[in-house]
Amino acid sequence: MTIATPVSPAIRTLDDAHSDLTFAQWSHRLTDPTLPARTLGRYGEAATCQWLRERSWHILDVNWRTRYGEIDIIALTPHRTIVFMEVKTRRTTRYGLPQEAVHPAKQMNLRRAATQWLTQQTPKVPHIGIRFDVMAVQVHGDEVHMHHIPEAF
Repeated sequence: MTIATPVSPAIRTLDDAHSDLTFAQWSHRLTDPTLPARTLGRYGEAATCQWLRERSWHILDVNWRTRYGEIDIIALTPHRTIVFMEVKTRRTTRYGLPQEAVHPAKQMNLRRAATQWLTQQTPKVPHIGIRFDVMAVQVHGDEVHMHHIPEAF
């Protein structure tokens, strides 16, 4: 059973970030074979935001930068868990599966960045825990496969 607890009005959310298109529309854009890699990655993040929203998640932040790197998506689940999500989008597996790009050094930097995000939030987001997820987005021709890996590390 999903518990849909509203976010306090005092908490800033980015529920409108990347919301100009539906998940299906973002997925369609991802299948354009002429997209540069950087654009493909941004579209993968946008599609992921929509995918999460359709599951009643609230987007708290996107592309949050720190000296340790960038956290692609910070979201609040319906069960009030803060999720720090790394999104990896690939057209081929030539260099491995998308999730394999989240290596131990990247994981350590994401943990450090998450700690900074948590300490800098005012007001604090009421939550029951945190976790680190990976969304592996694979584009094969005109198909887009979203593979959500909760508690990836």
